[in-house]
Amino acid sequence: MDLLSPTAPVAAQYELRYAPVCPGGCGVSVPCDAQGRVSLDALSERELANYLFARAVVGRDLCAPEVVARA
Repeated sequence: MDLLSPTAPVAAQYELRYAPVCPGGCGVSVPCDAQGRVSLDALSERELANYLFARAVVGRDLCAPEVVARA
């Protein structure tokens, strides 16, 4: 997953989903483009904090992310 440049628009029809490793745990999802690239400048403070947390705990608390079309 590459980061987009600050000026690149994010296609809101996709999201990067980090599923919890343990059943009953909380996952994280953030908007991304079809290739899984996230525009950090387009995220709210809370989304940014959740995204950075998710990246830090992949393999321990969260599974590797998947790009999913938003419903």
